[in-house]
Amino acid sequence: MSLHQLVIDAAARRPDALAASGPAGSLTYGELDAAADAIAATLGRQGVRRGDRVVVWAAKSPETVAAMQAVLRLGAAYVPVDGGSPVARVAAIARDCAARVVVTDRARIPRISGELGPDVRCEELDAPRDPAPAVHVATAPDDLAYILYTSGSTGAPKGVCLTHENARAFVDWAHDLLMPGEDDRFANHAPFAFDLSVLDLYVAFRAGASVHLIPPELSFAPARLVEFLHAERISIWYSVPSALAVMMRYGGLLDRPAPQTLHTVLFAGEPFPIAGLRDLAGWTGARMMNLYGPTETNVCTFHEVTKVDLERDRPVPIGIAASGDRVWALRDGGGIAASGEVGELVVDGPTVMPGYWGHPPQRGPYHTGDLVRVLPDGAFDYLGRRDQMVKIRGHRVELGEVEAILENHVDVAEAAAVAVGEGADTRLVAFVAPRSGRDLGVLAVRRHLVAHLPRYMVADEVRIVSPLPRNGNGKIDRLALKACADGVERTVHEPGS
Repeated sequence: MSLHQLVIDAAARRPDALAASGPAGSLTYGELDAAADAIAATLGRQGVRRGDRVVVWAAKSPETVAAMQAVLRLGAAYVPVDGGSPVARVAAIARDCAARVVVTDRARIPRISGELGPDVRCEELDAPRDPAPAVHVATAPDDLAYILYTSGSTGAPKGVCLTHENARAFVDWAHDLLMPGEDDRFANHAPFAFDLSVLDLYVAFRAGASVHLIPPELSFAPARLVEFLHAERISIWYSVPSALAVMMRYGGLLDRPAPQTLHTVLFAGEPFPIAGLRDLAGWTGARMMNLYGPTETNVCTFHEVTKVDLERDRPVPIGIAASGDRVWALRDGGGIAASGEVGELVVDGPTVMPGYWGHPPQRGPYHTGDLVRVLPDGAFDYLGRRDQMVKIRGHRVELGEVEAILENHVDVAEAAAVAVGEGADTRLVAFVAPRSGRDLGVLAVRRHLVAHLPRYMVADEVRIVSPLPRNGNGKIDRLALKACADGVERTVHEPGS
């Protein structure tokens, strides 16, 4: 079954029930169904057909959800881009996926239209529309449903292609695990371009429940998030651990009783420091689950937190296979890791992407690049990354992409980026060396980053260093830079020494 059928079925069952709400308003299932049909009719007149890609660049709102549903009804794939992303990045994504249309707010159209080719149209998300007949183009399980652009190590974002089958394998599994009812109220903390939002939206729609959209300005505003949790009577919460950590540390989450409605807390995207998880478990009797999986596989393992887990001195396991997938750890020397051994986590099954847009297809099992230790019960402990990918407040950041953007600045000779700290305290620090004779300032570097990267990839701190430190092989000494960012002295070598 296709993703958009979930809303169609829910609208047929309970058209007057709340489907989605946000600061700008709300839509019942009947209204969401009708809005999706009306937008689909408009996009159809713009030439959108089965297999096309449509970029949706807008703030979170029920209308944005309707636009994504409209794209699916035409048999096309939507490409969500965070409303706060700079024009240059949106245009780059639209060009990369050969988008047919960019759907955005009226005020944004003059900013983006000049950056697009003549074959790419813009459509107003907030335009008034007349009711339209239902548009339901037949789709196959392997048709693309959406493309999520993630940080790329080459300096350009990569489009992770997900099919209806990929998404439904996860959504159906999560629905069966959580067993939500029609009265459940899901919080949507993650941006629509972040794969955590797939659970918030589509598991809620399958159950006929409601989803309550948290706007970006609240994402890490701890006191307001706590108030949102209570005021919206949330029953199922899903976010990165960093969000829960700041709610506990700065928002007074633990200072008042947990909402009686809250029965499930899900977290993913980064390890949850065990001390904070203990505090959270002491505050609520809700089920707590650690979900794991890169965007390329969505959730491929899960672990439900137990009392015994809280006695550990490290984060809880990422658990066992989920969503119908098969997972195993591959040792460096080859062969499957046994209990107590370490290896790279490998995933095969229905949630594994067919590939990156514009790149060769994904063939066979997906190698995550994550190192795990096999536990005696067959579950996995997460140990860290093989490469330079880091997590900043739950978002995946390829340091190579940040460095490539930095080095595109006309006054920058070379650059390096490091992540320091843990959990909610993780900071992205950029080190740049100016070109000879150039006067490079920190504010100019930050403005350059803001113009080319989403907010979560903009360095928290920029340092001008010339030259960058080198190790004995003449390469940039990243350990020295991390030590410097942490305020620790470390001996380094000059090139050739």
